[in-house]
Amino acid sequence: MISLQPRSPYAAYRWRLHRNVALYVLTLLGLLALMAWAENQGLSRNWIGPIFLFATVMMYALIGISGRTTEAPDYFVAGRRVPAMYNGMATAADWMSAASFISLSGALYLQGFSGAGTQPGGLAYVMGWTGGFCLVGLLIAPRLREMRLYTLPDFFGVRYGGHWPRWLAAWAAVLCSFTYVVAQIYGIGLIASRLTGVQFEIGILLGLGGVLLCSFLGGMRAITWTQVAQYIILLLAFLLPVSWLAYKQLGTPLAMTAYGEQLPKIAALEQKLIFDPAEIEVRDAFYYRAKNYEYKLQNIESSLRKEREDLENQLRTLKAQSADFALIAQTRRELLALPKDAATAREQWTRAMQDNLARAQPLSGLPVHAQAFQGDPKGEPTQQAAFETSRLNFLALIFCLMVGTAGLPHLLTRYYTTPSVAEARQSVAWSLFFIALLYLSAPALAVLVKFEVMNNLVGSSFDSLPHWIAQWARVDTALVQVSDVNGDHTLQFGELRLGADMIMLATPELGGMPFVVSGLVAAGGLAAALSTADGLLLTISNALVHDLHPRQAKGLKTPEQRVILSKFALLAVAMLAALVAAWKPAQILALVSASFSLAAAAFFPGMVLGIVWKGANRAGAVSGMLAGLGVTVFYMFINAPFLRAAWGLDPQSGLWFGIQPISAGVFGVPVGFLVTAVVSALTLSLPHSSPNRVPSDTYPGL
Repeated sequence: MISLQPRSPYAAYRWRLHRNVALYVLTLLGLLALMAWAENQGLSRNWIGPIFLFATVMMYALIGISGRTTEAPDYFVAGRRVPAMYNGMATAADWMSAASFISLSGALYLQGFSGAGTQPGGLAYVMGWTGGFCLVGLLIAPRLREMRLYTLPDFFGVRYGGHWPRWLAAWAAVLCSFTYVVAQIYGIGLIASRLTGVQFEIGILLGLGGVLLCSFLGGMRAITWTQVAQYIILLLAFLLPVSWLAYKQLGTPLAMTAYGEQLPKIAALEQKLIFDPAEIEVRDAFYYRAKNYEYKLQNIESSLRKEREDLENQLRTLKAQSADFALIAQTRRELLALPKDAATAREQWTRAMQDNLARAQPLSGLPVHAQAFQGDPKGEPTQQAAFETSRLNFLALIFCLMVGTAGLPHLLTRYYTTPSVAEARQSVAWSLFFIALLYLSAPALAVLVKFEVMNNLVGSSFDSLPHWIAQWARVDTALVQVSDVNGDHTLQFGELRLGADMIMLATPELGGMPFVVSGLVAAGGLAAALSTADGLLLTISNALVHDLHPRQAKGLKTPEQRVILSKFALLAVAMLAALVAAWKPAQILALVSASFSLAAAAFFPGMVLGIVWKGANRAGAVSGMLAGLGVTVFYMFINAPFLRAAWGLDPQSGLWFGIQPISAGVFGVPVGFLVTAVVSALTLSLPHSSPNRVPSDTYPGL
């Protein structure tokens, strides 16, 4: 006889999860098939994008509404019952932010594998982020899960005691998470505006509604299952176009194993473009423009006054001659675009001079794609210096991304949601598997897109350029810039500039795929940005309410009241982040990289020493956090491009050892370790808690 054992509650819960995820996948595939059929029947592209945006955001919203809760364990850590595989999917979605999905392939396209002296290279992101996950799995996640806490500042409060470690950790979490979330909301606005055709700022608000419906209502419980759904979409959206391009160029959809065949072809095309006479004409034109800006910068006020007078005279002449309205409007725009004062002129003209000098270099300033490092270790002194600078920046960024991964608050919180320490370890393994599916494809996509541009797009007539170039240029001129510099009506490689933030999003159109695939890719990018923004906003609101607010404050005595206040803090932070993102402060990848340096310097030294060394105490942790974070912020500030341009300083003159400011954590982390260890050793008599024990009265009800 077969004994029928009653299914345990947790087993029944897992079975319901599998059923719901399977239904979701079938629904998603049905939507994709329906949209493909509708496009084939003549549905306008103007409808396909908004339908994808609305349908996917509504899916996330329904999950968020169904997961709504006011219970503290559910809101902060999803009730600690998320199975390892699904937590791995949610972590991968949390990790595959707008930077990974939208900008990683773009960085590989623009910087090659190892970059130039001032660029770290795209492979540094792949290696650094993947290595960081290994560091999390081996050292950090299991210990934090064992302590059964809510947030990363909880660790500092419990481990070191007192208010200062928790408060500093909370404010540091706000700083690095806010920098990160601005990049995600920028990506949301970019994708929403491309899908719907609305202005960038309105696109931000449209996408932000989807974020708030998930994170505001259900906290970590709703966010977890929303991120599982978002991972499925972004996986499909990433693999479909790269497989299509691989099949088109190589005859196989297995891009990860076959894209190496294109590298020798790209190397040959690069050499052809370097010595092409038309390309040399373009480079000479950009060099002339750079020298013109250099001349203006010698006497800024006089040059600005003369340029304004010339445009005013030209405008009066055109009006007197009743010239074509388009010419008059163009001259008026040029007049309005002139800098308002000498300081603004210095900043703009310095940036323009440097930009034109870069485009006056072979391949428009892009490094040779497969070159290991720039320069030559056995060449001239300048070549040796370029080689060392390139290698240092590559290694520095890998270091910052690795230790920043181990210190990111919103990522570590994911490992508080599993039922046990063993499942936390399994969750890390699943995370690495799900991330590897996309990270192994990103270098392939960059190579395939570069071959498509160099081999098929370059040499086209300006009268027959694909329509996607004009469409992306209308979204933001920083994404696509194209102009007939040498006047031959033929597109040269140096006349086309593609921004890192649009390489992945424009891949379907570049490869000639149906527009429904473009809608899917945009929906995948939106899913990546939304999933990370959800986790980051929850981390910030938790830091403001759970970690900074006194536990026994009047009016907030119950966990439910803290949950409600956390929801309103999340709403306020989301609005502020949307405002900052609307200013377009920097590219997505630069903002994300900066947040990793901040997280590395703020958390990693105190967290690691707190786990492995019982002698680390409160005074050491506070001093180390202040010193490490202070050095990192100072280095970023003094090397901010807009500040150095405003002060008229050489962008490279303030760098230490040639390290770029996005890798400032390479200085802050060692300082944090040193200060924490020295101060702890000098103050051994001060209190420190054991990392193996959580006071039972710290978080009642856990």
